[in-house]
Amino acid sequence: MRVILFDIDGTLVSTGGAGVKAFGEAFEAAFGITNATEKTTFAGRTDYSLFRELCQCNHVDFSVSNRNLFFKHYIEIVDNYLDVSEGGPFPGVIKMLDDLSSAKSAPSIGLLTGNIEEGAKRKLSTYGLWNRFSFGGFANDNEDRNLIAAAALKKAEKHLGCHIDGSEVVVVGDTPKDVACGKYIGARTLAVATGGSSLEELNACGPDWAVPNLNHLSVNDISII
Repeated sequence: MRVILFDIDGTLVSTGGAGVKAFGEAFEAAFGITNATEKTTFAGRTDYSLFRELCQCNHVDFSVSNRNLFFKHYIEIVDNYLDVSEGGPFPGVIKMLDDLSSAKSAPSIGLLTGNIEEGAKRKLSTYGLWNRFSFGGFANDNEDRNLIAAAALKKAEKHLGCHIDGSEVVVVGDTPKDVACGKYIGARTLAVATGGSSLEELNACGPDWAVPNLNHLSVNDISII
C-alpha cells in the first residue's frame, strides 16, 4: 500500500454533532428558514450535495453566491460548536496514525471526506489531527463522493510525483458510501462501525475489512508495511 485515505466524521473523530447543528443554524442565518435540516440524512453525504438538497427542499436558489454565503455562516457557527464539543478521536485512531507514520515503508496519509476543506481543517485541528494529513479530497472538489475519491487519488499522485494504481490505496470510512467510493477508484476498503452504520450494514457492502473500531485492526493486518 502506498496511500491510505481517511474519512473524517464517524471515522476519525466524533464532533458531538457540531457539523449537523451548524448546518441547520447556518441555513437559518443565511436564508431565514428554520428547521431546514429536520428531515435530512447526513451520514456519508457531502457538504455540497447537502446544501443542494436543502435549497431544493426549501425553494432557495442553488447558486454560487448563495453557497458561499451559506458556508461563510457555517464555518463561523461550526467553530462555536467545536469549541464546546466533548468529542474526539475514536478508539484506535491515534495509534493507527502513529503506526502508519512510523512504518518502515510508510504510506502517504490523506483525507477522503464529504466536508469542505475549511470545515475539515476546523474539525481536525480541534483535536490536533489536521497536520497528520498531507493532502485530501474534499467537497470543494465535487458534490459526488465517488468523484471526490478520484480527486483524492489525483492529489496523491501529485504529492508522490508518480502514477498510483487504485490497488495501492486503502480507503477507510464508516458508511456504505465510503466503501462504494473506495471501490470506485479500485481501492481496498476498511469499514469501521464507529459512525453512521452498524457492522452488519457495513459487511453487507463487501469491504475488504469491517471492524467495530480501529483497535481491532493493526497496520500489519492491512498490509501497509
